[in-house]
Amino acid sequence: MDLTGKRVFITGASRGIGAEVARQCVAKGAKVFLAGLEPEELAARCRELGLASASYQETDVTNLDAVKAAVAKAVDLYGGIDVVLANAGIAPFGTVATIGKPTFDLTMAVNVGGVWNTLNATLPYVAASKGHVLTVCSVASFAPLGGLHAYTASKAAAESLTQAFAMEVAHLGVTVGTVHPSWIDTDMVRDAETDLPSFRKIRKLLPWPLHSTTTVEECAKAIVRGMEKRSDRVFSPESASVVYWSRAMMQSTTTMKLFKRMSRDIIPQLERETRGLGRSLSARQVQQLPENDLP
Repeated sequence: MDLTGKRVFITGASRGIGAEVARQCVAKGAKVFLAGLEPEELAARCRELGLASASYQETDVTNLDAVKAAVAKAVDLYGGIDVVLANAGIAPFGTVATIGKPTFDLTMAVNVGGVWNTLNATLPYVAASKGHVLTVCSVASFAPLGGLHAYTASKAAAESLTQAFAMEVAHLGVTVGTVHPSWIDTDMVRDAETDLPSFRKIRKLLPWPLHSTTTVEECAKAIVRGMEKRSDRVFSPESASVVYWSRAMMQSTTTMKLFKRMSRDIIPQLERETRGLGRSLSARQVQQLPENDLP
């Protein structure tokens, strides 16, 4: 797919991966519509990209009506949608014992419900254009990690949802794929490293390629290439595909025993740190929540 003149709808677009994908799409001649929770950041991205090529609407992806309103605005401005990137997500840290049910529920609402809402709201338009849809599912979708159970569970669910959706829309000429970044140098990862020494320790103990960090630019480049090729799988870095094709071994009894031994000291440390912080989300993400009242 040549992105020149194509209309790209991106959620979670105010910063990080979403914002960089928007930059690279515009550089290839596309028009982008940015949906997200930070209107000041979204407006800044649109000014940077040029108002002729980029527009935005503040959008809570957990609210289907809000997503439909953003989609309607994009269609009104650009006449349709050719490519969708369901990128919005949150990554709480903590164990089942510490994370809190509201935070777990919110993670599912954003990372799974937000994907469903985006697929549902954009489907009539990508069906009309026989377009391409990508959802960001992370390496975490097939590599569960203690201390990030809510995130890994939600991403596994998003991956399964996306694959089933691909079967449902194939007859319409819509192509669908999943994106599996490993650790990307985003605010989300940097926030966790700042808050949690145990998080830094966990990352160092992970085997190659799960411990490496990729730049946002390289990750976005892989995603844009996935749009152009209508890929059903996108990995960043590409070496993460090794983990995907080895997922049975990664979740084998022997490997899980090894991870359990590694976690005996780190998980109690993580629990102490999250209890000390009094939150399971980064301070930036907490500030975006209504009334800032979620643990």
